[in-house]
Amino acid sequence: MGLTQTVHDGALLVPLQFGGDLIELAILFLVLAIVAAVAGASGVAGLSMKIAKWLVIVFIVLAIVTFVL
Repeated sequence: MGLTQTVHDGALLVPLQFGGDLIELAILFLVLAIVAAVAGASGVAGLSMKIAKWLVIVFIVLAIVTFVL
């Protein structure tokens, strides 16, 4: 997917979100955490859950900023 740029009053505007990459990564880390937990690797599962949680938080913040602006 290509990044679209817009010029408005001489300023180059680039959208904060140009794909669903963050949410896809969050789902990937969530699945990794579940698989690691089932396999008994609690350290990997915990780290994967933390990464997934922060990716979802960043996704929500960027979505709110995109909707407001």
